[in-house]
Amino acid sequence: MARFKDHKIDIKQLLGFIPEELIANLSLTTKVDHYAKVLHGNKMFYLLMYGVLENEKLSQRTLEDTFNDSVFKKLFNLDENETIRRSSISERLSKMDPDYFRQIYERIYDQFSQQYSAEERGQYNLIRVDSSMVSETCGKLSEGLDNNSGKKAVKYSIAFDGILPCHFNVFTSPGYGSEDIALPEMILEHVKKEAGHQNIYVLDRGLQSTRAMAAFSDQDITFICRAKENRKFVELESFIRGDCQLDLGESILLKDCKVQLFTGVPQQSKNGKIYYREQLIDTPFRLVIIRSKINEGKEFHFLTNDFEHSAGEIAQAYRRRWDIEVFFRFLKQELNLSHLVSLNKNGIQIILYMTLIVAMMVLIYKKSNNLSYKTAKRRLGMEIRDLAMAMIIVQCGGNPDLFFKT
Repeated sequence: MARFKDHKIDIKQLLGFIPEELIANLSLTTKVDHYAKVLHGNKMFYLLMYGVLENEKLSQRTLEDTFNDSVFKKLFNLDENETIRRSSISERLSKMDPDYFRQIYERIYDQFSQQYSAEERGQYNLIRVDSSMVSETCGKLSEGLDNNSGKKAVKYSIAFDGILPCHFNVFTSPGYGSEDIALPEMILEHVKKEAGHQNIYVLDRGLQSTRAMAAFSDQDITFICRAKENRKFVELESFIRGDCQLDLGESILLKDCKVQLFTGVPQQSKNGKIYYREQLIDTPFRLVIIRSKINEGKEFHFLTNDFEHSAGEIAQAYRRRWDIEVFFRFLKQELNLSHLVSLNKNGIQIILYMTLIVAMMVLIYKKSNNLSYKTAKRRLGMEIRDLAMAMIIVQCGGNPDLFFKT
């Protein structure tokens, strides 16, 4: 029944990666179905997965219509007579255990990631880490970050391995507005999941905390981040011999050296006010400065605790950080993550887990069939509708091959 004959993977194969037995067993171990009359864990999983993929803009109203649609019920073998209201969806999102969806997400990530070698994810096991804020419709949030617009916002931080989103966190507490707090917490959580990892975490200018960088070094976590051009430092040793500037292809190496950085140490004045006194820390870092040939005169300053790779490799690793920017744009434009379906942290976590599960399906489909993000999502939707139609034709006693000519 394949609509696209040149594709290496189709919707049936993708759905086959989703372990139905796991979904059923987790309903028992997480007690997600306690007090649920209709919207059991497996039904919410399929409803949200289908809803994210099929709707231009997801809402509790569209989820209500989706659940009551005969095509959806036929596709996932649900009872035709069951119906739900929007209020039921809202209540379930606010009370369901997000750990149910977390475990499904992690298992599906493991299933999908096994399809690709470490080389395909990146020669240096690069993990791109970044955050995004969502403030649309967030004024009613009971807990959220202040984005200085009179509304409360939600921050979600994601780690991306070059092919798939490998970890994420949702932040609603005000202190996490600072990336110096949110990103290190995210990275430490991911490190705990990967014992003996050899990852290099690549970040933008959001991380500037000297103490956070020193903590990474203390825990053998390798990072590369972009530094502010006016950052103060003390140079300890230059890795460039002579005064020559090295050609790196698309850029020119201006500086490559070992440095010490300053941090602010809180002090109390005589009148009781707190001020910060600059102090050098002992942990050494590496500063790499390049000038772009493409953007004439544009300089990039990189800080890292990686003293093994060349300056050119460090610059190239940071350049590949752009992958996560493209991924965020895909989440917002194609998977509707620019607004929130639920206004409490519990529901937000569930929706984000499901959005990332759908994102992984689209990414595998995209990579396997050599498609763009937009085309991959559109064709997946077409294949799902064809699959549902074929099931209906079979139930009515027909032969779908007569309709779907292969």
